[in-house]
Amino acid sequence: MLQGCGAKPTPPVKDKIVGFIVVKQSDSSVFADLPGRTSAYQTSEVRPQITGVIRRRLFTEGALVKAGQPLYEIDPSIYNAAASEADANLKSAIANAEAARAIADRYKPLAQIEAVSKQDYTNAVAAARQADAAIAQRKAQLETARVNLRFTTVPAPITGRIGRSLATVGALATANQTTSLAQINQLDPIFVDIQQSASQMIALRRALAKEGQAPTDAQVQLSLEDGSPYGVTGSVKFSETLVDPTTGTVTLRAEFPNPQNLLLPGMFVRARFAQIVERGVFLVPQAAVTRDASGKAQVFIVGAGDKIEIRNIDAERTEGVNWVVKSGLKAGDRIVLQGSNNLKADQKVKAVPADTPQKVAPPGKNGAGSGSRPGAAG
Repeated sequence: MLQGCGAKPTPPVKDKIVGFIVVKQSDSSVFADLPGRTSAYQTSEVRPQITGVIRRRLFTEGALVKAGQPLYEIDPSIYNAAASEADANLKSAIANAEAARAIADRYKPLAQIEAVSKQDYTNAVAAARQADAAIAQRKAQLETARVNLRFTTVPAPITGRIGRSLATVGALATANQTTSLAQINQLDPIFVDIQQSASQMIALRRALAKEGQAPTDAQVQLSLEDGSPYGVTGSVKFSETLVDPTTGTVTLRAEFPNPQNLLLPGMFVRARFAQIVERGVFLVPQAAVTRDASGKAQVFIVGAGDKIEIRNIDAERTEGVNWVVKSGLKAGDRIVLQGSNNLKADQKVKAVPADTPQKVAPPGKNGAGSGSRPGAAG
């Protein structure tokens, strides 16, 4: 009895402190992470259009060349001679035409007074017309000769970065040769061809047909072969309408700025872009979601009377540090984020916002401070 008189009364049990967040509906983008390969925006093979010996190379291999810039010079001697011959033939045709017209003009009044036969006059007029036609032919031949002479300088068909020269000075270039003289690639901008499986494409189109799904203006982010980010965002331009029968994939083409020529044709990359937007979902921090014995996702809800309710949710994917929850929640639900250890259904708690700062009490008689914060509960 004496010991009982000295015993201290048992203090009342305090409600457990939990920190909660209030959820609201928002939109979430569904991202695709797919392999891709770079290809030049434009590619052009430099080819000769005439036959001749290459006399000079006029560019530096690997340099940036402009459209129309001279690249090779083919020996023009034979083409100069052809142009001179065509010019002389034209002058001869003009002289013949003048003589034929003069005869026809002279025969006209004579034919009217029957000093010459009408047949002679008709023949003179026909000869004059044939001479005019000969002038037109000689002009066309002269133009052809001048074009061929111009082709002795091989220009760049596009602006871009030129590769190594596949022909040397002194080599014979022919108009129908199968090998190009060089190749030019336009690298800024540059294309990235992304491969997506046909099954993923079908799933995407089905998702777009559902309520709450919307397409996005796909902005693409790249990761290089070493895993580092490219740092510049591109955009999807189009999708192929055919499935490759050998791989079962569909090609999507994205365009990227490439001012420093960091991306080169043929590089393997990883492309990440948003394909659809899910409307009206909830973004719940991963720390607030637990799994039951069967693996179903669930959260603790602070319900009426500050009592705990265990709610099953549909959480199939993540976005950053959050689970994307499609069902099981409603706007305004208070989800326990801090202090969820050992919580039970219908348990009475003291709920405070998860971002409530810690309160530190003055030191007690024993010199120890007391305090509480939502994250320390449980």
